[in-house]
Amino acid sequence: MARDYGAEIDALRAQMTNLQETITSQMEQVSKMLQETLPGKCSGKDPGRVQVMRGMHPDKRLSDLMEELCLKTQERGGSGLITYMGIYASSGRQSNWIRNSVPTEELLSLAESGIAGKVLDCIGNATRLSILLEILRGPKTVSTLVEKCGLGSTGQVYHHMKPLLAADLIAESERQKGTYIVPPHRVQGIIMLLAGISDMVDETYTQGNWDEETDYDMKRED
Repeated sequence: MARDYGAEIDALRAQMTNLQETITSQMEQVSKMLQETLPGKCSGKDPGRVQVMRGMHPDKRLSDLMEELCLKTQERGGSGLITYMGIYASSGRQSNWIRNSVPTEELLSLAESGIAGKVLDCIGNATRLSILLEILRGPKTVSTLVEKCGLGSTGQVYHHMKPLLAADLIAESERQKGTYIVPPHRVQGIIMLLAGISDMVDETYTQGNWDEETDYDMKRED
């Protein structure tokens, strides 16, 4: 009996919708908690626990921004804040994004709740990732993906595309049926995920006092 890919994709998409609603709810709860418990003041025994990093980048604007993030983190008493921006342009399309002072507690909660694991499972396959990146570079048909990704048949492509479609990481173009694109609101997340992987393998841009000696001293203080 022929497989009903449409029905399978609809079922997966419903699961991803529920997952996204859960993410939104949990992020709202974390934000509310932070606003109620960290109203601009430092918590903990040591108000000077955050080392203010100065002159980290040749561009003074970026160094000043890092200093500001350090001071904000110290004032609010959280584990940290991140600010990022970017641009990605390919095949005549462009995506820009800016996020400022995102609490790291919100990001860590995604791992603790299991949401991050589910998202990573969705793309954590070499073939699916290859398909995703090919479509990110520009709109692709299934037959083109067979060639570009070295797959044996369109059936294999559809099999690996199902979780990507269900997660809304890719979608069929409304202008050109049979052609698949990465929706604009997903570009940022894909690029920033790769940026995070880059930081895992290249520590060139990292400074601070994260070492075993510091951990040992903290344990002694406890």
